[in-house]
Amino acid sequence: MKNLFIVIFLFLSFNVYAVEKKTTFTNEIFQIAQADGKIVIINSWQKTCYTCKKQIKILDQAKKDFNNFLFLSYDQTKYKDIAKLLNIKYWTTIVIYQDNKEIYRSIGETNKEKIYSQLNLL
Repeated sequence: MKNLFIVIFLFLSFNVYAVEKKTTFTNEIFQIAQADGKIVIINSWQKTCYTCKKQIKILDQAKKDFNNFLFLSYDQTKYKDIAKLLNIKYWTTIVIYQDNKEIYRSIGETNKEKIYSQLNLL
């Protein structure tokens, strides 16, 4: 019985951070958005990364709250070419581009208020 409770606890613990993780970044989409003058927020993640899951959860909410920005993401383990293109070396990296320039970069930030405060400046 004790083992059953442990299994249920672990299952529920992991599902609390179950978020949709998919790669939405393509160089074509990125270039078109930049040409159109859009603000682009890019998130780099890795499938088993706990911090990445927390960031994705915050950024998924930010997509709803900041619908005038374009949010793109990619799995850094699978898409090393994207990481090289954007000079991103670490999972959990958030990069913001405006007017074809990188204007903000953070690594490992999981504080919603800090992420939102940066987005509110734009």
